[in-house]
Amino acid sequence: MQFTKLKTGLAVLTLFVLTSCATSPTGRSQLKLYSNAQLTNMGVQAFDGMKSQQKVSTKRVENEFVSCVANHLTRQVPQKIFAGQWELVVFEDDQVNAFALPGGKIGVYTGLLNVAENQDQLAAVIGHEIGHVIAEHGNERMSNSALIGFGMDVTNQLLKNNQIANSNMIMAAIGLGVQVGVQLPFSRTHESESDLIGLSLMAKAGFEPQGAIDLWQNMDKASGGKRQAEFMSTHPSPQTRISMLQSNLADARAIAAKASTKPNCKK
Repeated sequence: MQFTKLKTGLAVLTLFVLTSCATSPTGRSQLKLYSNAQLTNMGVQAFDGMKSQQKVSTKRVENEFVSCVANHLTRQVPQKIFAGQWELVVFEDDQVNAFALPGGKIGVYTGLLNVAENQDQLAAVIGHEIGHVIAEHGNERMSNSALIGFGMDVTNQLLKNNQIANSNMIMAAIGLGVQVGVQLPFSRTHESESDLIGLSLMAKAGFEPQGAIDLWQNMDKASGGKRQAEFMSTHPSPQTRISMLQSNLADARAIAAKASTKPNCKK
């Protein structure tokens, strides 16, 4: 009876997965189980929570600079992704980071402005983060996590039902295998895809694409060599990113040459 229930659950899940497949902007197959409305609601709630918990910068020059860069980029985002007014907040924090969320939300930490030396380098970071939203990576990650969780539960139940020895050790090994073999490379794929989307986005907005390469060279220096081996990291190494960006630089520059605007955002 228990095994029949498991087979029925798997059949339902398989049908759900087959009807939830999509394609990313770079042509990669994706699994997306959540609706745009659900993702937007999550993004708005998360952003509101951050604004209430973290210090927001009130420095006029910082805010105007970041807003200028972000505004040029968001004008290039397809309306089907988000058709409303984007909200940008600069958070007073030393971490070198930024993010974008479904529902038109962008956050930039002041620590990033110490590494992103000019408008083009900042555009590379914000463009990359918007790239995650355009490609709906949040939806994909949550969907795959849900699928992996279900698969692990089923495997665990089958091991116990068949009284297989050391089932806990086997499940632990499977968990590590999923992390290293599936989830980490999956995250690196998202990062690389967002690098390409961001490069195209900043080029369309009229920024100099070389800024993306310069930015990651700065990031590499700022890290001081303190990085995990790439196969154990959720992000590609700076050198991997730089090589990929360099191989796409000529195409991006051709796009930038045709841009109708040339940003002039002062830091």
